Formats: sequence, C-alpha cells, structure tokens
Amino acid sequence: MSTTPATTPAGTDTATGTVTRLLQRQILPLDRDTDVFPLYVDLEEAKLDTDRHDVGGDKAAKDLNNAAIRQSTSTGRKLHPDQIRSRTALRLEPSQLLSFGTYFNAFPASYWRRHTVVDAVELTVDVTGPGSVVTVYKSMARGHSQRVDAATVEGDSGSFTFALDLKPFVDGGWYWYDVVAGDDGATVDGARWTAEVPADRAEHGTVDVCITTMLPDMSARLLGQLGDTEELQPYLDTVMVMDQGKDKVTESEYFPAAKAGLGDKLRVIVQGNLGGSGGYARGQLESVRKGTATYAMMMDDDVVCEPEGIIRAVTFGDLAKRPTIVGGHMFNLYSRAQLHSFGEIVQPWRFWWQTRLDGYSQWDFGARNLRSSRWLHKRADVDFNGWFMCLIPRVVLEEVGLSLPVFIKWDDSEFGLRAKQAGYPTVSFPGAAVWHIPWTDKNDGLDWQSYFHHRNRIIAALLHSPYERGGRMVRESLNHQIKHLASLQYSTAELRHLAMEDVLRGPHALHGELATKLPEINAFRKQWSDAQLHADRDDLPEVRRKKPPKKGKSDIEIPGRKATLVAAALAPLRQLRPVRPMAEQYPETELPAMDASWYNLVKYDSAVVSMNDGTSVALYQRDPAHYRDLLKRTLDIHRRFHREWPQLAQQYRDALAEITSPEAWEKTFAPWTDAEERR
Repeated sequence: MSTTPATTPAGTDTATGTVTRLLQRQILPLDRDTDVFPLYVDLEEAKLDTDRHDVGGDKAAKDLNNAAIRQSTSTGRKLHPDQIRSRTALRLEPSQLLSFGTYFNAFPASYWRRHTVVDAVELTVDVTGPGSVVTVYKSMARGHSQRVDAATVEGDSGSFTFALDLKPFVDGGWYWYDVVAGDDGATVDGARWTAEVPADRAEHGTVDVCITTMLPDMSARLLGQLGDTEELQPYLDTVMVMDQGKDKVTESEYFPAAKAGLGDKLRVIVQGNLGGSGGYARGQLESVRKGTATYAMMMDDDVVCEPEGIIRAVTFGDLAKRPTIVGGHMFNLYSRAQLHSFGEIVQPWRFWWQTRLDGYSQWDFGARNLRSSRWLHKRADVDFNGWFMCLIPRVVLEEVGLSLPVFIKWDDSEFGLRAKQAGYPTVSFPGAAVWHIPWTDKNDGLDWQSYFHHRNRIIAALLHSPYERGGRMVRESLNHQIKHLASLQYSTAELRHLAMEDVLRGPHALHGELATKLPEINAFRKQWSDAQLHADRDDLPEVRRKKPPKKGKSDIEIPGRKATLVAAALAPLRQLRPVRPMAEQYPETELPAMDASWYNLVKYDSAVVSMNDGTSVALYQRDPAHYRDLLKRTLDIHRRFHREWPQLAQQYRDALAEITSPEAWEKTFAPWTDAEERR
C-alpha cells in the first residue's frame, strides 16, 4: 500500500509500453433516491448465508435453505440524502462505518480476470477526516471475504493507493473497501480503480446507442439523461432513436431538452412498426454502414439508465481479450433495489431462457446485501444478455449478421447464441445496469405477444438446439398448448397454433411479415372472449351459478403435488363435458390475476379474469366444440414437428446468414429509407 497518488488515467509508462486506464470510479446516485442507496453504499453488516455444499442434496434441506437465503438481513439503517455531497463524494458521520462492497461500487474482479487483458489493478481512495480508516477486502467464489490491507488518515486528509492482484479470482470474487470515520467525521472524496494496460489499448472506444421506441415521453426523458451526463459525451458517437410509434418522440415536451443536450449526436429515424428486432436491426445496420463507432448498444426506451454503466461497458469491451458482447443488468423500475437476474442462460434440453441454475431471480439488495449473498460471488457465465442494455462490438455485427427478423422476443437470446457459436462471448457485467418495468407486470405470455414468444422460441431452437429433435421443445409445446386449452384461453392457444403453422412456412417469410403480422394477429385473436378486454368490470355480467363450488373450496389455496398431478390428468377430459346451466350467460366466478392459474381455471365453465397489469378484465368461456377441434389440430401439428424437425432445422440454419444480412435488412427498410431520401 502506498500513500502516493496513483498514475493518472492519461499516464504512460514509456519503459514498459503501457498506459494507465481508469476502469471504474466511485459513484453515488444521480437523483439521491433513497430506494437505490443499497446499490451504491451499504450500512449493513455482512451475514453470509450457508454454503450449499454444507446443505447437501436433501430436497427438504435445500428448500429450507433457499427460503432462508431469501430472508432479509436488513436492520433498516439509513443514509441521509444530505450525506451525498456530489456524484463521487460522500460524507460520513463521526465514527460511522459503511461499505462500498455494493453492486455499483465493488470491483467485479473475476470478470476482469476471466475476460480481459488486465491482471492487476490499483485502488486509490481519497479521504478527508483525521483518524478515518480505509480497509480493503476481497471475496472468493464461495463468498467468504478476506481482509487485504488498510490505511489511516494521519493528517487532515489522505490519498491511499492499494496494489491488488487478480490471480486468485479464476472462479469468482470481488474487491471492495470499507470506511470508518474518525471522531470528526469523514468525507470519501472519491475512489478509482486503474490498471496498466498495453499502449495499443490507450484510447477508449465509442458507442452508437440504438433505442427503439413507441413511447415518446419515456424515450425523450432517456435521451435527456444521456445528454445531461458530461462524462459520457466523449464515449458517444451517435444516439439513434428508431421511432416506430404513432406519436413521435420529436413531439414530446421533453424532446427539446434532449436535443439540446445531445446536439449533433442525436439522430431520429422514423419507420413503420417493425418491432424491437426491426428497430434494433435498423440501428445495427446504420452503425455498421457508418463504421465510425467501435460498438452499438441496444437499449430499451422504457428504462432509467445509470450512465456510468455505459462508460464501464465500453471500457470492459476495450480491454477484453477478444471482441465481447457486454450486457448490463436489469433492475425493477418500481422496486429499485431489486435485480431481475444476475445472468441468463438458454437451457438446452427445454430450450427456454432462465436465470442460471445456481442463481436467483428478483433479488432484493435492500433486503440482503452483496457481501451477505454467497451466490453473487461466483462468476455468472451466460449465453446472452437482454437488449434492454447490451453493447455489441461492430466487428461482431459485421461477422455474424444483424438481428433475426422476428419482430419481438428471442432476438436477443438468439443473437447471443449465434455470436457464442462464432467465438464471441457475452458477459453480463456487474456495475452496468438500467431500471426497467418488470416482466411480472405484463401479460405477454397470454396476449398478442404469445404468438411471438412461441414462434420465435421454436425458430431459435431450430437454429441452435444441440438435440436432433429440439430436446423437450416439441413435447413441452404440446403440454403448454393443452394447458391453455383447458384453461379456456382459446385466443392464446389459437395464436400459438398459428405460430407453429408460420414456422412451417420457412425462414424466408419472416422479413415480409414484419410490418403486417401484428395487426393480423390482433384482428385474429379478437374472435374469442378471453382476448376482449374490458376496463370496466361492470361491462360483464355478475357471477351466478346453479350449484355452489364443491365443498366450498377456495381458489386461494395452492394444491399439493399429488392434487396438481390429478388435476393435470383430469383437466383435458373435463373439457369434453357439456357446459353447465347458466354458464353461457353468467360467469361462475371472478379470479384476480394472481389466482388465475391453470389448476383454478380448469374448474370453471366461465370466469371473469383480471390481467396482470391490473388495467382490465376478460371473460373466459368454455366451448367444448372449439376445444375438440383445436385439440385435434394441436396433436396433428406437433406430430408433424416431431417428424420434420431435422429437415426444418437444416432449412433455417442454411438461411440464417442470408436473412440476418445487412442486404436483406436494407430491402426491408427500403420503403422508409427511400422516403427519407426523397424528403
């Protein structure tokens, strides 16, 4: 440890041919929102959970441990907003102890160790306040921490530099620092993590930020956030907004401020609604054709961004051993300390995206901090990163192609798998993140999006499944289809069936359908009452039934495993029985979204069901004739998929390079690019 200042980020060592680059700096919340404080600073103690190897393989013990891991360890200690003095400076009260071992301020050593040319770092912490102590810690992959070094402010202030090796982090682990204030309090004026890197890595890259939008106000506020961040400006090449909505972002009341902040770096591209994949592909195409930015970053429009994360992602990409996709994490916009997932994979047998097998979703850092969460210390290796925030090197786009033309859903995960196959890894990088509306508040598994979920999952499996017939893909599709049928969700079942029929039409139909498929399926699904949404419950009849529920059983109780299996076996058969008297005129029950699971829905011949987003209700009605017809079609098409899977997979794989090429996308964009040229 040294008390001399670290080499400046612009410093060059001519003897060794290296330069010093800033990897990460201490940051504090932009808006002083107390909900996000646990992501930046931590006042709680570390209470590490039990090692899973100590728990063993007993299912009951594992279930108990998983429940314990979710329990809050927070004591409710709070940091006062006034203690945040600036973006980088924090004031501590006398004798106060706090940790910077947090999501945004701990250093993710294992990710740098695994994926970059960096093999050692220097941490410099600037502290004002006599008697204040800085202590540096590291953790290992199994979560336990070790004290590394410490320093004490002997005068009024001190600048302490700690040399830190990355060798012990092959499987996981972090570095961080804690500060204890002296008797007169302290101010942590700043901290920075730097590294000596080869001279050819001296210059940072630049990024084209690609935002696809139909939400003018939210996207304009995001643009304003990007334009207001002074430190970010040198990293921005172009900020492209693919405006696909009826209401234009340029008409938002927030747009003039965004335009003033970004100036000539802002470009608004107007085109028809081609979905997320069409919007992002346009940004990718423009970035590749322009050729001036090192990276293109896909970013959702309905997010709040941590701008420092863009800088960190670019820096990590600059120093990666090979071109690497660098993804950010997603936090819940409404519960801002809650992390959606720390790293996602595509499970190859089921071919479904999910949080990695030894991780947890919906993790609340306000309840259990980073230092107390053992699983967060193992490096999370991923297959892809969601395009709510994802940095893609331009050279990767040039080699593997642009987005798959699938409108929405699975475009990001398919791209990650395609890039991985070509030798380009994806890293979901801690310390880079956005806040986004959580998936749980949407109805995308049942509404019009169910078509794209199902079609695109099958296409992605045809392209990338390592199994001859897609593993469990076809069987699971059949199970889900029967579940929707038995749950009276006929519009969803019909959309999923249509999705499978469209897959059989082959890959070359995808581009032509981008602009037309959404209105087609919206018109198609409105034939069924479960797709006809009512904002006012009184639009639908009151609940009436001839006989009361059997034994007065409640829909609130969740059935056990045996009861669930019995219900699953009997539900398809029950749908063949005649509809009960009165059920055609009156719903038999009302089910809130949280209780509208299949094992409840299968009990009824009609029901009023509320949607997950809380805005509307729909009437579910059983139709035995429709059920029999769709069940027959369902069995037939799944037999066909099982039979023809190998040939269909080869057809899609042979066409992949063509349908994701810039040339194919240029033809799709021609109606709007030609109009742009005429203007």
